[in-house]
Amino acid sequence: MVDFLAENNLCGQAILRIVSRGNAIIAELLRLSDFIPTVFRLKDKIDQQKYGDIICDFSYFKGPEYYEGKLEAKPELQDLDEEFRENNIEILSRFYLAFESVHKYIIDLNRYLDDLYEGVYIQQTLETVLLNEDGKQLLCEALYLYGVMLLVIDQKIEGEVRERMLVSYYRYSAARSSADSNLDDICKLLRSTSYSSQPGAKRPANYPESYFKRVPISTTFISMVIGRLRSDDIYNQVSAYPLPEHRSTALANQAAMLYVCLYFSPSILQTQQAKMREIVDKYFPDNWVISIYMGITVNLVDAWEPYKAAKTALNYTLDSANIKEQATRYAAGMESLKPQVQQLLKEGFLREEIILDNIPKLLNCLRDCNVAIRWLMLHSAESAYDLNNKRLRQIKEQVLNDSKYKPKILFQLLLDTAQFEFTLKEMFKQMLSEKQIKWESYKKEGSERMTELAEVFSGVKPLTRVEKNENLQAWFREISKQIESLNYEDSTAAGRKTVQLIQALIEVQEFHQLESNLQVCQFLADTRKFLHQMIRTINIKEEVLITMEIVGDLSYAWQIIDSFTSIMQESIRVNPSMVTKLRATFLKLASALDLPLLRINQANSADLLSVSQFYSGELVAYVRKVLQIIPESMFTSLAKIIKLQIHDIMEVPTRLDKDKLKDYSQLGARYEVDPKQLLEDGIRKELVKKVAYALHQGLIFNPKAKPSELMPKLKEMAATMDGFYRSFEYIQDYVSIYGLKIWQEEVSRIINYNVEQECNSFLRTKIQDWESVHQSTHIPIPKFPSVDESATFIGRLCREILRITDPKSTCYIDQMNTWYDVKTHQEVTNNRLFSEIQSTLGTFGLNGLDRLLCFKIVKELQHFLTMLQRTILKDKAVVEVLKSMLGAVNPVQGIVGNASKVYANAVAKTQKIWGSYLESIMKVGQMQILRQQIANELNYSCKFDSKHLAAALENLNKSLLADIEAHYQDPSLPYPKEDNTLLYDITAYLEAAGIHNPLNKIYITTKRLPYFPIINLLFMVAQLSKLQYTKNQGMSCRKATDPVDWPPLVLGLLTLLKQFHSRYTQQFLALIGQFIRSIMEQCTSQKIPDMPSDVVGALMFFEDYVKYTKLSRKVAEAHVPSFIFDEFRTIL
Repeated sequence: MVDFLAENNLCGQAILRIVSRGNAIIAELLRLSDFIPTVFRLKDKIDQQKYGDIICDFSYFKGPEYYEGKLEAKPELQDLDEEFRENNIEILSRFYLAFESVHKYIIDLNRYLDDLYEGVYIQQTLETVLLNEDGKQLLCEALYLYGVMLLVIDQKIEGEVRERMLVSYYRYSAARSSADSNLDDICKLLRSTSYSSQPGAKRPANYPESYFKRVPISTTFISMVIGRLRSDDIYNQVSAYPLPEHRSTALANQAAMLYVCLYFSPSILQTQQAKMREIVDKYFPDNWVISIYMGITVNLVDAWEPYKAAKTALNYTLDSANIKEQATRYAAGMESLKPQVQQLLKEGFLREEIILDNIPKLLNCLRDCNVAIRWLMLHSAESAYDLNNKRLRQIKEQVLNDSKYKPKILFQLLLDTAQFEFTLKEMFKQMLSEKQIKWESYKKEGSERMTELAEVFSGVKPLTRVEKNENLQAWFREISKQIESLNYEDSTAAGRKTVQLIQALIEVQEFHQLESNLQVCQFLADTRKFLHQMIRTINIKEEVLITMEIVGDLSYAWQIIDSFTSIMQESIRVNPSMVTKLRATFLKLASALDLPLLRINQANSADLLSVSQFYSGELVAYVRKVLQIIPESMFTSLAKIIKLQIHDIMEVPTRLDKDKLKDYSQLGARYEVDPKQLLEDGIRKELVKKVAYALHQGLIFNPKAKPSELMPKLKEMAATMDGFYRSFEYIQDYVSIYGLKIWQEEVSRIINYNVEQECNSFLRTKIQDWESVHQSTHIPIPKFPSVDESATFIGRLCREILRITDPKSTCYIDQMNTWYDVKTHQEVTNNRLFSEIQSTLGTFGLNGLDRLLCFKIVKELQHFLTMLQRTILKDKAVVEVLKSMLGAVNPVQGIVGNASKVYANAVAKTQKIWGSYLESIMKVGQMQILRQQIANELNYSCKFDSKHLAAALENLNKSLLADIEAHYQDPSLPYPKEDNTLLYDITAYLEAAGIHNPLNKIYITTKRLPYFPIINLLFMVAQLSKLQYTKNQGMSCRKATDPVDWPPLVLGLLTLLKQFHSRYTQQFLALIGQFIRSIMEQCTSQKIPDMPSDVVGALMFFEDYVKYTKLSRKVAEAHVPSFIFDEFRTIL
């Protein structure tokens, strides 16, 4: 018969592919369970209030029109719904595909069973497949994996969350309109079961059998699979565990499969006492905590509580006398095994000859250790007992008391066993690889010895007192030939023959009185020794390694090993060389990967890579978690260095600490992950944790503090960061890492990540943690709960700077780069603030602050435009004023008659709109001033710290601009193509080096707006009356109660105009020019000698406009005659 798993056997390949896919689906479900968006849980009130109307469970399907109508009634809900869709559709699609694959899996399995029944596979029926060893295993696995999938989904993704995700996916995707979509079936299969994995949660009635029945499966198939699992040893495991008391361990994997499959036939659990008795006697006579898949543990006491037959059958196992017997047996076993394994691990004890002579004994020792560890780990695991259940609590206490359970001793046995297993495996592999070479060399030696003896008895070779004996000569020659003829390939015959040869050599010595000649005796003894070695060597079989693999399985501890983490870390802290022992334990744990990967590999599935990456990633993450104690201990030492370095100027002798650090850095172990990289990642992780926490704690401000806490806190923070930096630099040579590189990379990552999180509040499509280029799974940046409206420290810093430089309470003097309090005239802050931020947060911090200000400016400008369109341009009275004003100023080249009255009337009629208008313009202006200061500081430090970079960037920028200008004059010249990111990339560098002008930036895209220049003219005129010009201050507000700060006003207006087409700016400047000319004309006709203050303010605006935009004076003089400027200069 064709091999069931052969590539040309369609029947075998079909079921193999199904089982392979089953393992891959479970890995995907476990992977996704870590990425459930928290919002779908609707845990806190904020989420419930915000998203309650757009996230629904399956009640949505009862009346979709009602829910959709509710959304359509409120535009803000529609907006939120659209934003939510954009942010979550990708992850929802991934979850849906996983859910769909579960449904597809069971449909495909049912189709396969139908095909078997209908005879699609020639000569194959369900019965014949179950008679085949591989077929039997695969069919049992197929049903078992489906059960595991359902249990994993319910355990990891709660029912309500599943429903909400499926409804959201249905609403947001095209699936609702697709005819071939099987979304209805998926919803039926995965609707909530009301099960909760929280401890103490009540179990739903008929759970999980009603859940398992949602897609019907052939009852014949279920009963035949259960029958096989009950009666057969389907994986032939018992041969690896010859002792009867180890049988339940030998069949543990099969027991887990049977446990899951029984839920497909709950009548056995409920009423069939004989079958349950048989199952318990065979699989659970001495254990009641089992691992069903990759370390997911189940306690049968709890799981079988609702089932009468199962509960009754389990009662004997749970009899306190039986529990005591098992616990004391394993406790005694631990006591005797611990010294035994430690003896075996002594340096030089495990030698080749000892291993070859004692293979059965060593394997028995391994079996005893692994069985004891398995029983004690599972039956003492916290996760296996719900402490709200009185009976479970009593059983647990009895197990712990009777087994005298001490986690440290159990952990020590696990360590020693893993080390012993690892050493034995490695030596055995070595012996196996050299087996034939050694066997041939022993054969050659033995044959040569016999040939030499034959020559001795020929009388030719002189040997003292040996007479010639032709019979013996012929006999030894024959023996030599016999040894030579031994065949390595036929090991059984060779072994038998070798034993006969040894016997013959003993007899020849006795019968021919050869004992008297010591040299002949020696030759015979040597040959016998070589023949003995040949027998030993031929016994080195691969089966021993396979048995070791089976016996050493640690997959049951995939999750519960975590409870030993603190013990592992403590032992590393006390003795760093412990890491080498732990290596063997981690490698033992890695053998668990074979379980899900075996079938995927056999099926040559493309899922092999992703599944192995997921599980090995989980393992490496755990190894990292354990070894994180090394950098943690290092940073404890570092904290002492920092303390001394910050508070003591002199160099401090920290020799002792450094020696300790040196110890910690010497990871002898070799994982697939480079240990040096592991240490470096650990150091990075600890550094990120400490620095992120320091920044979070150090930059919290009290908005009511007078004076502001900003500068003192920045100075304090700068000292802390400098302490970190110097100490890090100090220890880098001792642990052989690039301290400065790590420092720069990680601090920039922390700051950039926090800026990104802060900017998320301005983005419609948020950047999730798993999408962020700055976040990492191995070296995560911690997230802290927000202490005010800001999400992170960078937001709090920005908010505090904006608070203390608020144009309503301060006056900015441009020439001095300083802010003064409007009322007290005391200095509030100056440009040294930005130097302080630079020394605290570095270039990344300033650059991040600049980015955040950009987002804030965008938001403010958008808010301003909304206000303009929705309130100002919708107000009929205001629009009437603007219309009549437009008539009054036409043509712009002319002069407005009775100017002061016309302008004053228009301003008075539109008075109500200027408050919010002014606030927006001033906010934008204030942020632009801050951006200019940041650019100055960045540019200064760039030229100071890296002049070559600054010069290169400036030259590149100039040459690029020259090329672009040349292209516009002559389009045949080159220009960067659309897919060329050069301009985009260089902008990031220029902004980081402060080589840019914030005033030239386009923040938003705009449409044409009616009356825009005239609105800005009236706004400007309305503000001029609140300002006055003084020689020592320039333009300043008349009353402290009605504050208007000139620089933010001018820069805000410039920025606003920059967002629109340049013709609006031209029209606005022409209107200001007309205003100046008209008022001056009126003054001249009324013979008023002094220049009115409004005109002085308007002319100051022209002056500042030319200064800030760096344009030529001709721009101003095109609208205002030069003689007016000449007269204006006499006032200055």
